[in-house]
Amino acid sequence: MTAPIAPGEWLGLLGGGQLGRMFAMAAQSLGFRVAVLDPAVDGPAAAVADRHIHADYLDVAGLARLAATARAATTEFENVPAASLDILARRCRVAPSAASVAIAQDRIREKAFIVAQGIAVAPYAVLQSRDDAAHVAADLVPGIVKRARLGYDGKGQARVADAGAVAAAFDALGGVPAVLERFIDLAAEVSVIVARRERGDACTWPVAENRHRDGILDVSIVPARIDAAVAARARDTAIAIAEALDYHGVLCVEFFVAKDGALLVNELAPRPHNSGHWTIDAAATSQFEQQVRVLADLPLGATDAHAAAVMVNVLGDAWFEADARREPDWAAVLAIPSARLHLYGKAEPRRGRKMGHVTLVAPTQDAALAAAREVKRVLGIPGGV
Repeated sequence: MTAPIAPGEWLGLLGGGQLGRMFAMAAQSLGFRVAVLDPAVDGPAAAVADRHIHADYLDVAGLARLAATARAATTEFENVPAASLDILARRCRVAPSAASVAIAQDRIREKAFIVAQGIAVAPYAVLQSRDDAAHVAADLVPGIVKRARLGYDGKGQARVADAGAVAAAFDALGGVPAVLERFIDLAAEVSVIVARRERGDACTWPVAENRHRDGILDVSIVPARIDAAVAARARDTAIAIAEALDYHGVLCVEFFVAKDGALLVNELAPRPHNSGHWTIDAAATSQFEQQVRVLADLPLGATDAHAAAVMVNVLGDAWFEADARREPDWAAVLAIPSARLHLYGKAEPRRGRKMGHVTLVAPTQDAALAAAREVKRVLGIPGGV
């Protein structure tokens, strides 16, 4: 067992997005210094990190610089090549491991792994070729075709109404390996964030209820408005998956709750997750601080929620009215007493791009929901809560 890493030492990060930014800020609050390896010149994480190594994820020289700087390294983005983690692991502590990330990066491997643990997923078929796509079982549609790799926030997916549409969807997604998942009659979509150390101790936060718009998370509501027994089962399942993966780090397990009561794993994200951002403002320990604690082999923090919370994603659309660019009315957002604004430092707003989030923290769930509705009204974000 390796020794804990003391504050004042360097931690490394692969990836320069907003998750990395929040990791770096949490690490610095605990007294660590952070080096970020990111191929982008001006990523959100690099803007706050103590050192930016401007290199590709598979650049051997860049990885060597990161390993020479940092005692341990993690990732903030599931599409960082697992090979990069393998290279780093020869020189420094790495969490999560390349092996566990490689499973979560590939929907085909991921689903097979989950099923092998005796855990339910939505009915699906593997599409390795166009012939597979042309001969799917009729009971798997209507459904959705998803690329096995490199898809997120609704990208790399195509809905299909019948078996005849599957081959065309497979072609439209580039003819690469994919899965076809049957649509589920949903009561809710929820997620569980789990943290697990190398020593084997693990914890979860309260279950989040998630609402999506155009394939992108719109709001997360905590606690999830689901049966307490289902919530407990989801938390237990998330820990079971982390243990089976021998996962070290912060992992998100997304679930479907079917109207018939079934709990089905949707997918895994081997990193902190958008649906866990509420933990910064409404939990005893945030998912990002916990990621730091795991990486440094420090004791896990408490995960209790000290209030009800609703997290509202702020996309680049909030900067546009019709085709005209405008700055959102942040003063009006901050005039809502329960609002906690987090902007990610991205220079260019684009429609569909995650630019920030607002967490509404209140003594009751009704109060948090009402405040979230007001935030959406002020920022012109469509849809209810």
